[in-house]
Amino acid sequence: MKLDSYWLDTAPVGVYASEGPAQGSVDVAIVGGGFTGLSAALAFGRRGASVAVLDAGRMGGGASGRNGGQCNTGVAQDYAALRQQLGVERAQGCYRAYAAAVDTVERLIREERIECDYLASGKLKLASKPRHLEHLQRTAELIHREVDPDVEILGRDRIRSEVDSDGFFGGLLQKRGGQMHMGKFAVGLANAAARHGAQLFEHAAVTSIEKDGAGYRVESSRGTLRAQQVLIATGPSRHGPFSWYRRRLAPVGSFIVVTEPLPETALARLFPKRRSYTTSRLMHNYFRVTSDSRLLFGGRARFTASEQPSDEKSGRILRANLTQLFPSLAGARIDYCWGGLVDITADRLPRAGQHGGIWFSMGYSGHGTQMSTHMGQVMAEVMSGNPAANPWRDFDWPAIPGHTGKPWFLPLVGAYYQIKDVFY
Repeated sequence: MKLDSYWLDTAPVGVYASEGPAQGSVDVAIVGGGFTGLSAALAFGRRGASVAVLDAGRMGGGASGRNGGQCNTGVAQDYAALRQQLGVERAQGCYRAYAAAVDTVERLIREERIECDYLASGKLKLASKPRHLEHLQRTAELIHREVDPDVEILGRDRIRSEVDSDGFFGGLLQKRGGQMHMGKFAVGLANAAARHGAQLFEHAAVTSIEKDGAGYRVESSRGTLRAQQVLIATGPSRHGPFSWYRRRLAPVGSFIVVTEPLPETALARLFPKRRSYTTSRLMHNYFRVTSDSRLLFGGRARFTASEQPSDEKSGRILRANLTQLFPSLAGARIDYCWGGLVDITADRLPRAGQHGGIWFSMGYSGHGTQMSTHMGQVMAEVMSGNPAANPWRDFDWPAIPGHTGKPWFLPLVGAYYQIKDVFY
C-alpha cells in the first residue's frame, strides 16, 4: 500500500515547469499552483497578461491533487439551512455559482482538450437513516422549486438499482456534474497555462510579499519577482506569510483509500451508474469508481492533519467502513492511502476579494474541484476591472474565535460530530 495520492502517482509528466530563477517583472504573481492558481494563470494568459505562478511544491500537489475527484453542483452545506441563514435570493446565488463552476470545468476541458477521464454522471447523496431521507426529500422540494429542477429523490425501492448495499434508505440525485482524474486535470491545466505564456515555478516557497511602489515585491526560495498585482490561492497552506488567512480557515483532514482494480462484473453490480456518491452522516464517506476500475473511498475519518501515522490510522477506519457497506469487497487489496487538508470556513462558503491590496480566493470547504477552477477564471476577470463578477464579494470574513492558525479545536469538533452522528 502506497501512502501517496493515487492521482499524483498516476499523473502524466507535464511540460509546463519554468527553469531558472523566479525573477523579473510580471503583471500578476499568483501564490499557489492548485486549480485556482492554474485556472487564473490560464485566464490571464489568454488576456495577454504576463503571469507567474509560485508553488512551494509541485503544481496540483496540494488539495487539488489529493481529493475525491468529484465535480458536482450543490452547495457545501444543506440548501435548506443555507436558505434559512441567508434568505432565498442569496441562497439561490450560492447554488447557481456552484452550477456555473461545473460548467467552467467542463468548458476548460473542451477548449484546452484536457485528457482527464471526465465522466458526466452526476452525484447521489445517500440517506444513511430513514429520517435522513425525509430531510433530503424536503431539501429536494426546495431545490426543485427554487433553483434546480433537475434533481430527483430515489426511495428505498430504487436505491438498490444505484448502489448495491444494505446501508442506504434512499437518496438525492443531482444530475449535473461528474468526476475526473485530478492529477491528469492538474497537469492539463498547467500545460494549458504554460501554452498561453504563464511561467510556472515549482518548489518556490513564498517567504514575503511587500509593497513596492505601485506594485509588490514577492520573495520566494527561487528568487524575487515584482508584480503589479498578487493573487493568493494557497488554500489551507500552513507555510508562508499568510497568517491572516490561516486564522479564518480550519484545515480539516480528509482521507482516502483506493483499491486494486476490481472485476467489471462486481463493479457493474455494485455501482451500475458509476456516479459520485456521498453519505448523509456528519462523519460522512464519499466514493466513486475510477477510470481503471478501482474503488476510491474517502471521508473525514479522523479530525486531524494529514501525516503518515494519521493517514495509516485513517486508512484502517476507511477500510472498515468500506467493508461494512460493501461486504463483497472485504478481500480487496488497498493499493493507495493518503490524506489532505480541506480549507473549511465557519459557514462552509468560499471567500474571495482583497485584503491589504492583495487579492485572494480560497475556503472552498470540500467542494473545491469545481469552485477553485471557476474562481481562478472569475478572479482574472475581477482583477481586470469587473468586481461584480465575484459571487462572494459581499460576504464578510471574520477570524474564527480563538483560532490563531493552529487548529487546536479539531479533536473536540470531531468528538462532537461523532456523538451527534449517533442521534442525527
